[in-house]
Amino acid sequence: MWDYTDKVKDHFLHPRNIGEVENPDGVGEVGSLACGDALRLTFKLDANKRISEAKFKTFGCASAIASSSALTELIKGMTLEEAEKVTNKNIADYLGGLPEAKMHCSVMGREALQAAIAYYKGIKPEQKKMLEGKIVCECFGVTEKEIRDAVKINHLTTVEEVTNYTKAGGGCGKCKDDIAVLIKKVFLEAAEEAENESKPTPFDMLTNIQKIKQVADLLDQDIRPTLQRDGGDLELVDLDDNIIYIKLRGACSGCIGAASTMKDFIEKKIKARLSPKLKVKEI
Repeated sequence: MWDYTDKVKDHFLHPRNIGEVENPDGVGEVGSLACGDALRLTFKLDANKRISEAKFKTFGCASAIASSSALTELIKGMTLEEAEKVTNKNIADYLGGLPEAKMHCSVMGREALQAAIAYYKGIKPEQKKMLEGKIVCECFGVTEKEIRDAVKINHLTTVEEVTNYTKAGGGCGKCKDDIAVLIKKVFLEAAEEAENESKPTPFDMLTNIQKIKQVADLLDQDIRPTLQRDGGDLELVDLDDNIIYIKLRGACSGCIGAASTMKDFIEKKIKARLSPKLKVKEI
């Protein structure tokens, strides 16, 4: 028998926001009946681009129903930017916690929310899955990105924990070695990043005006030409506390690969050339 909190029991026995929003702005579907859990989330935005209505339909256990109900309550009133930052931990914490073996239900809620936001942005489900990288767990269709995100957000250290949070490795078990390698990679990358960020660099000694000029020069010389070849462009908006604010233009604006472009191309090059402490944010 699972040890559920009173709030989990309440949201299971009296779930909020069941059903489907009429003419939704966002639609997210994750899981499958074959895997034992499925969730469909719909939401609608008001005139101020805040989530005014959110509803769900789910097939699953008490934790899945409670997590879905909690998610809809959490995101109402949020902007999409705020909703994008909601993690599975936020859902579990809202419920007062979930049994370890049921944490995948909160992860499913987060994934449904991400899928619904992607839908609003015009990204099709198959395109979103493609951007998440290769599938590691064939039994449950769990991608490398989904495992990495679960490890980072929840500080997972074992394959068993990853299975509890994502179901990956809970089928035939052939992917367990790959999951173990991914866990090690995530922690090595985090340790390397922390070490790099603790070291002073010549860039740190510059004035803010000098920093902005160096960033602008790098964008103009090494990054903008690559984007322009594919019909895209960017604009440097500001630099504040090691965060570079950039607006994507042309074909890059609204592109399904925009997030990957920002993180894997623009930010990666800036970190390598100027300072590992710098981060890039799209506005």
